[in-house]
Amino acid sequence: MSNHTFPALHNAMWPGLVGKGPDSEPPISLDTMLALTCAANVDGVKFDGVDLFLSLPHTDIDSTDDDLKKLADDIGGRGLRVGSMVAPVWGPTGGGSAMGDDAEQEKFLTQVRKACRIGKRLRELGVRKYGVVRIDSADSPAHWAADPEGNTKRIAGTFRKACDIAQEYGERLAAEGEICWAAMHSWRQNVRLLEMVGRPETLGFQADMAHTMLFTLGYNAPEDALLPEGFDFADQAKLADAYRTMARALRPWMIDFHVAQNDGTVKGSGSHDKTGRHCQPADPNGRLDIVRDAGAWLRDDAGNITKAVQHICWDGCMFSNDVMMNPQTWNDVLRTMIAVRKAHGWS
Repeated sequence: MSNHTFPALHNAMWPGLVGKGPDSEPPISLDTMLALTCAANVDGVKFDGVDLFLSLPHTDIDSTDDDLKKLADDIGGRGLRVGSMVAPVWGPTGGGSAMGDDAEQEKFLTQVRKACRIGKRLRELGVRKYGVVRIDSADSPAHWAADPEGNTKRIAGTFRKACDIAQEYGERLAAEGEICWAAMHSWRQNVRLLEMVGRPETLGFQADMAHTMLFTLGYNAPEDALLPEGFDFADQAKLADAYRTMARALRPWMIDFHVAQNDGTVKGSGSHDKTGRHCQPADPNGRLDIVRDAGAWLRDDAGNITKAVQHICWDGCMFSNDVMMNPQTWNDVLRTMIAVRKAHGWS
């Protein structure tokens, strides 16, 4: 294994916002998150870029062209690039349920359109050369369960309209499956939804290592569990096999990837519903072998590197502020990202 140059290494900015708020910890500004990212350095290797959350108090979804020029100058001036961006499709951030009524659907699609416009503008400004716009269904499995068939069809219809918008702007969308999102709360439901949308050139899957591990345990979808209740995580061979089985079903759709660690539990923070818990890379309770299990996504069944993504991103969603403000955190993260690239990258 050599020190590859691809995929690029990015840090997510939204951990400064997601799970923060009046009933949790205060947000961490975009400027601070960028500074922490820039400061990380492992044997001369640094982060190549960042993935953005298009919502205040970070990046306004209604940013003007002047605002975006300043943003591009700021990020580019720090030697970073922009990759993928999260569209704020949820009700509290101005969006609406993808399985809701026409008014809810329109709110969802409006946020997708605004995000795609920002993505296109940042490409024109030269600071963004790859990456997707990330979406989810913006509703809960509990609401979905009232009419699984009808609600999945409604979400698929909304996603198809979102694909039409993305194509107008030359963007691709990635749907991130998490146990907290309707019709995306299990690996099997994710595959079904993606197939129902049927727009692989425009809509793919955004795989987060921490969130997708919960699929193997059947949280919120016990019928799709790949591991038994009370599974003993000491059996790493069985975990790796279940993880590969899950990834094999979704890998053909994967166009965006988050490196992350998980301790096998769920966590909610602030306004964020309970979902897969992100841990620090060396957390003694971490269940994943990060480098090994990243390969389930970044290599095909024959072991060949897929080159399906041009960058990979670390997601520290719902890390505490103390953890995020510690510079050593980001050196540890960067070292892990480098190890993933060394094992599964290319030059």
